[in-house]
Amino acid sequence: MARITGIGGIFIKARDPEALKAWYAKHLGLAIEAWGGLSFNNEDDPKGQTVWSVFKEDSTYFDPSKAPFMVNYRVDDLDGLIEKLRAEGCAVDDKVQKSEYGNFGWVMDPEGNRLELWQPPA
Repeated sequence: MARITGIGGIFIKARDPEALKAWYAKHLGLAIEAWGGLSFNNEDDPKGQTVWSVFKEDSTYFDPSKAPFMVNYRVDDLDGLIEKLRAEGCAVDDKVQKSEYGNFGWVMDPEGNRLELWQPPA
């Protein structure tokens, strides 16, 4: 079992999300979509998508982390990885979200950063 297969997303908190998205669009050429972010696609791997998105500064989605960012890692076996991380004594969130977009789980690193684990849909 591979633990991590790639970066699934980069999420950033901002005081002014609209201004930050506009800055990235103007200065770095990011084509921000109507939903508030964009997706970089790996043409060699349809599951190789990487999402970039900005959240409001007061978003609780990254909690309990106090960091203004969160990295989403693509995995090939979310349930297996969560089980392994728990066995290794890692701080794994009890919640697992399963949806049409895939399966999501979360773990905290030793510095208190929340990491999102994403198994893309089949």
